[in-house]
Amino acid sequence: MPTTKPCLSCRRPRRPGQYLCRACWFKIPGPARSALNQRDSRAMARLRELHSQLSAGVPLGEIAIAA
Repeated sequence: MPTTKPCLSCRRPRRPGQYLCRACWFKIPGPARSALNQRDSRAMARLRELHSQLSAGVPLGEIAIAA
C-alpha cells in the first residue's frame, strides 16, 4: 500500500505524484494549474514557485505560476 503524503495546503492526504489534494488543486486558477501540469525543464522552478506562495500564505485562488 503506497504511503500518502499530506497536501501542501491543507495537510489532508493527497495522492502520490500530486502536489495538492483534489479539493485544493481545483481552487487554484486554471492558468496556474496548466503551468504546473507542464513537464519540461522549468517544471521544478514552477513547483518551487508554488511552494513559495503556499509558504507565504497566498490564498489558493490567488496563486499565479509563470508558464
